[in-house]
Amino acid sequence: MVKVATYFAMVFGAFLFWESMDKVHVWMALHQDEKQERLEREREIRRMKEELLAQATEKDSLA
Repeated sequence: MVKVATYFAMVFGAFLFWESMDKVHVWMALHQDEKQERLEREREIRRMKEELLAQATEKDSLA
């Protein structure tokens, strides 16, 4: 009986561990996606600032 209880406890523990690791992996993937999107937005903003600055300096040099 002790062997059966121990086996059940180990299987249940392994199941809980597996489920928690699955949730951790999903959280990590979502966190990385959010970070990538934020970096892409920052790159786009930086590019637009550079374009506007180039246009402004071009207008100043023509005037």
